Amino acid sequence: MTLLAELLDVLSRGKFAARLAQAGLTPQGIVGELRRMAFLAEPRQVPRVIEDDPDDDHVLACAVAGQADLIVSGDKHLHRLGGQYQGTPIVTPAQAVQLIGS
Repeated sequence: MTLLAELLDVLSRGKFAARLAQAGLTPQGIVGELRRMAFLAEPRQVPRVIEDDPDDDHVLACAVAGQADLIVSGDKHLHRLGGQYQGTPIVTPAQAVQLIGS
């Protein structure tokens, strides 16, 4: 739930809210639809991995708890882990599109 709260916060920021409004979408609607469609993983523990941005630790913990195939992010802290975390590849959105398309 921590990541959904963070997503709602980010989507509510001015630069995103204006674009969403043009498309007839709201941050709450997007997060609600994601919650409805997604498998929600609640990690038991969130180990400290990324000292510079502890919020990113939640991404890693959820990926492990949910046995994710990929972590898709443009976050520089996550990419500094060398392209994977505990065997789960960390890719950029562009790389994910290529992988999914092939």
